[in-house]
Amino acid sequence: MDIEALRSFLAFVETGSFTRAAKQISRTQSAFSAQMRKLEEEIGAELFIKEGRYLVLSDAGIRLTSHARQLVSQHDQTLSELKHFQDKRPLRLGCPEDYNEKVLPSLIALLHQAQPTCSIQVFSEPSIELRRKLDAGELDCAILTRAPNSEEGYWLTSDQGVWIASQTFCVEAHSALPLALFQADCKYHAAAIDGLTKRGQAFQLLACCNTASAQRALVEQGLAIGAMGKLSMGDKVRLLRDFPPLPKVDIVLAVSAKSHPLLSQTWLKQLEKQFSDKLLAVR
Repeated sequence: MDIEALRSFLAFVETGSFTRAAKQISRTQSAFSAQMRKLEEEIGAELFIKEGRYLVLSDAGIRLTSHARQLVSQHDQTLSELKHFQDKRPLRLGCPEDYNEKVLPSLIALLHQAQPTCSIQVFSEPSIELRRKLDAGELDCAILTRAPNSEEGYWLTSDQGVWIASQTFCVEAHSALPLALFQADCKYHAAAIDGLTKRGQAFQLLACCNTASAQRALVEQGLAIGAMGKLSMGDKVRLLRDFPPLPKVDIVLAVSAKSHPLLSQTWLKQLEKQFSDKLLAVR
């Protein structure tokens, strides 16, 4: 099988989108689609199926994923060994502010353990900007919340949504609860609004924030309650009990199609096994 076709296929696995995958490998969407059709013809099975509005992997596509990763990894490892040199350029890592405190240090520690001489550049920006930079090849990898209906990235950990308030905030004193939430495309935002509405609890959306620190600041000052991931809540707020349940999300390391040599398929699979232990150690 064509290695570049397998690499393109894995770009779809990482992004869950023909459009984003095509951008990552610097092809037009029509060229990417043609490449995938040729791969399906070679394999003799459909690799993708429609599920609602989304295109997802078929059973054959799911089975191909592990084999494709192994073949691409062996190919890249062979080339790396034959070149007999180490790429000295910095590894460009993106991380949304939400995960700077708890997730980022654990990942940096594992990267340093794997390659002590590799310099790492960290870019802390909103997830939508990190995805754009991944697609444009401006980042090698990024810590992200996994996109819905996708197999995006390499799993690092899960984060449970929680309700938070300041130490002195009195829920009973408010007929309409003031809310500070992340932006509308956030899972916690939608679940919080939906849960309170179904419960018949009056609320006022005080602020939508694009950073975790802004959201926490409003909560810490007692201006509002919030809904966010437990890993992002900090130690100056308290958990609220008996509120509508919030979802759990998967945190992953998404990798650009043209990534840093350190991020081999072999190492990335090892990372999935090692990260949880490292995260627990720094909590």
